[in-house]
Amino acid sequence: MPSSHLGQRIVAIKPIAVPLPGRGVDLQVKVTAPLSGQNLPVIVFSHGNAWSLDGYEPLVDRWAAAGFIVVQPTHLDSRRNGITGDDPRFATIWRVRIADLHAVLDGLGDILLQAGDVAARADQERIAIVGHSWGAQTAGVILGARVLDADGIPGEDFSHSAVSVGALITVPGTGDTLTPFAAEHLPFMKPDYSTMTTPALIVAGGKDKSQLSTRGPEWFTDAFHLSPSPKSLLTIAAGEHTLGGIAGEMVAETTDEDPARVALVADAISAYLHAAFKLDDSKWTALSNAAATGDGTWTITGK
Repeated sequence: MPSSHLGQRIVAIKPIAVPLPGRGVDLQVKVTAPLSGQNLPVIVFSHGNAWSLDGYEPLVDRWAAAGFIVVQPTHLDSRRNGITGDDPRFATIWRVRIADLHAVLDGLGDILLQAGDVAARADQERIAIVGHSWGAQTAGVILGARVLDADGIPGEDFSHSAVSVGALITVPGTGDTLTPFAAEHLPFMKPDYSTMTTPALIVAGGKDKSQLSTRGPEWFTDAFHLSPSPKSLLTIAAGEHTLGGIAGEMVAETTDEDPARVALVADAISAYLHAAFKLDDSKWTALSNAAATGDGTWTITGK
């Protein structure tokens, strides 16, 4: 059913099956798009641990209303698949996540053809990858980051040429300060950002303290500081890991419920992507100017 958001009517189509042999569980995606408009850029979104294509509506709906087509896969770690941390498949889910995004990007034309007239209105030359938390690390790999092995050797390059820009929301930092639990159970949380050359916006919360790292909130800014330019960093001073509730309204894991903060995250990402795609830089310029003259509630740093 169509819905109304910010004055722009949007529509969501789900589920759409994406062929991915050997996965064990079917890969399904949701497509959300404005009902009108042409030459619409595309966002492929990777959810955080345990979520699904049905999460993150506060972000996705706002992006669609701003003129994006948003494609959301359900990764294998979704709670609806029942694969917990003690399941032997969990150790390789980080690779399945990457394969999911490659399957979506490689099959994007066919996916959009199953979403009504969306394919005819899409600009498939302007594709962004966005993710939250574990999904942000997954998206970062698509942008060129690599995963270090136990000896500190970077793994293979999983970047995708169709993606020209990205946004990483509360993305995990380097693995040298993982807690003992994380080091044992999440050994893939060792990103190397030195090869992440694709332009990206990093979004971090000033009060985001992870139980997976011995460092503080600055851990979530590593992707900005340790990657090549061009990059931008949006820091929300009072933000915690869900930045006001980006996964959904009244979600139990949200510790800093704030609809205005969610709107800021959504609007900053859409403004950044519009500027990066060279469609309209006015809103990103306005946000940057507001941050420079503001009270420090949120800041924007570039390089």
